[in-house]
Amino acid sequence: MKEKFLEKLKYEYNYSDLTINGYDYEITKFLDYLNDNHLDYRKINLDMIRNYLKYLDNLKYKKNSVSKNLSSLRSYYKFLTEEKVILNNPFKNISNPKKDKKLPDFLNYEEINKLFDCADTTTTLGLRNRCILEILYDTGIRVSELVNLKISDIEFDRKIINILGKGKKERIVYYGDYLQEVLEKYINDSRKYLLNNKSSEYLILNNNGSKITTRGVEYIIDKMVNEAAIKHKISPHVLRHTFATHMLNGGADIKSIQQLLGHESLSTTGIYTHITNDVLRQEYLKNHPRSKLN
Repeated sequence: MKEKFLEKLKYEYNYSDLTINGYDYEITKFLDYLNDNHLDYRKINLDMIRNYLKYLDNLKYKKNSVSKNLSSLRSYYKFLTEEKVILNNPFKNISNPKKDKKLPDFLNYEEINKLFDCADTTTTLGLRNRCILEILYDTGIRVSELVNLKISDIEFDRKIINILGKGKKERIVYYGDYLQEVLEKYINDSRKYLLNNKSSEYLILNNNGSKITTRGVEYIIDKMVNEAAIKHKISPHVLRHTFATHMLNGGADIKSIQQLLGHESLSTTGIYTHITNDVLRQEYLKNHPRSKLN
């Protein structure tokens, strides 16, 4: 039944391979526990779940990891009830532990400019890499949305990109003159060279002229981070955090940022207010003459 559930996530909900692998990992963890304890996955009760949570606690699992596991199992067992494998979802009323507060990482303005400077736009791959950076930072889209982006999704005259996000939800993102210039150069020069007389509907291509993968984008970002001598770990998702943080610092309202990011809940976007508040606090303590005693 697990494989059928994962197929539903892929084909009905349009989840990325990375997300599906996460569900697979979390569900398998629970099924292995049941198997080790000779328990039937179809006959789960609250006492069994409590014992499982104690087991995770003994393994020193962090609250965020436990929450991720419970959320995956809640979805899986909801699927099992829909398939009439079980009558009730035993995870329905199990609350996730309160999450450990962790602010998302983001790049400051100097760091993002260092990254851009690393892309040599006089070369085929350098121009392609600059295009990847510009799209992720200018629009805040997810890396899974980037690799699935088609040329037909872009309205060049209006500087609009139509995004098909998580759960097949559609949204519009906007971009400016910098990305417009890079896009036109990439499509007219680098992309044609990468295609090498082949055809593809996808915007970003790998060295062989095929659709790039999320891992391929991660590899490119890693390489550029090393060249820019940025000390902390940067993933494509950090560029999404950077987009939101810089938008908020620039005066954008939180509701607009929520819509651009495609967040279902405003509370998810609200994490960025903590970042900007922390930045403001540091600036105050550093610059105000009466922020601390001499």
